[in-house]
Amino acid sequence: MIRSFYRSREWAGWAYGGGLALIVSLWLQVQVSVAINSWYGRFYDLLQNAKDYSDKPQEAITLLYEQLVSLQYILSGFKGIPSLTVIVFPYIVLAVFTGWFTRIYGLRWREAITFNYIPQWQVVDQEIEGASQRIQEDCNRWARLIESLGLQVVRAIMTLIAFIPILWGFSDKVDIPIIRDFAGSLVWVTLIFSLGGLVVSWFVGWKLPGLEYNNQRVEAAFRKDLVLGEDDKANYAQSETLAELFLGIKFNYQRLYLHYGYFDCWLNFYDQFMGIIPFLIMGQGLFTGAITLGVLMQALNAFGEVHRGFALFLHNWTTITELRSIWKRLHEFEANLIKYTKESK
Repeated sequence: MIRSFYRSREWAGWAYGGGLALIVSLWLQVQVSVAINSWYGRFYDLLQNAKDYSDKPQEAITLLYEQLVSLQYILSGFKGIPSLTVIVFPYIVLAVFTGWFTRIYGLRWREAITFNYIPQWQVVDQEIEGASQRIQEDCNRWARLIESLGLQVVRAIMTLIAFIPILWGFSDKVDIPIIRDFAGSLVWVTLIFSLGGLVVSWFVGWKLPGLEYNNQRVEAAFRKDLVLGEDDKANYAQSETLAELFLGIKFNYQRLYLHYGYFDCWLNFYDQFMGIIPFLIMGQGLFTGAITLGVLMQALNAFGEVHRGFALFLHNWTTITELRSIWKRLHEFEANLIKYTKESK
């Protein structure tokens, strides 16, 4: 799975050159996110001071539109302060390119894995359970999940590098006893709660990978009988057999959905709780005069970015569970290919 793409001269250009292009694109997106975070401070401070413009509303309206849609930053040769439109447009272009190129990258990875397996499988005489499914479907799902999760991991690392110093700086604005005495308190709070949530999720979702793996086995058996029935309906794809096979599918999925039910219950509770944490820590400073609305919104945005980076695996637990089941299936397939190839020699 890994070796066929990253240790192959044939695919080295895509594996490393394409990977570098994605990293650069993600780094630029993170820099734009930092610029948006700075824009939050200016914009919300303007809203907070709206009463100061009661005698000159037109000036405030002009400032409002300058913050939102003005192109003066570009027209003046990139001098001054960019509006939200100027900041966001490059982000959209980068996001579209990254999404497209990531899919192409995943397709090349799938191609590398597929045509690494096929020559090995063709020389094996023994039947390997679900071989066609593993070569066609599992390789496809592996590449698609890796392209999604891998992209998020790289983005999360870059986001943490960019936003931890920002959040650390805002920790000086915390006005709660004990917490304010710790340097970088906001960073430590999000790290502790994120790691705690990950540990709890590990135990709550303990059975999910095994259930996903079992589902793939019963799905493979059902699909195989249907495929054989395309050429020989007299001996395969009988209603009774298909009904019995589908009963196994239904039983496994119902167990899986039950376990996902209480996992989703935990995850929704966790997300709602984490949504109010920064307000509990920073909110009172707004009323004591320790911070402005702009500072609060910048801190909230930075807290959210850092938390999403720390809690990446928690919020992608379903994807990780599916990926682990696919890894197990493909690992077994590779082991059987090696075993039967040696036996045939």
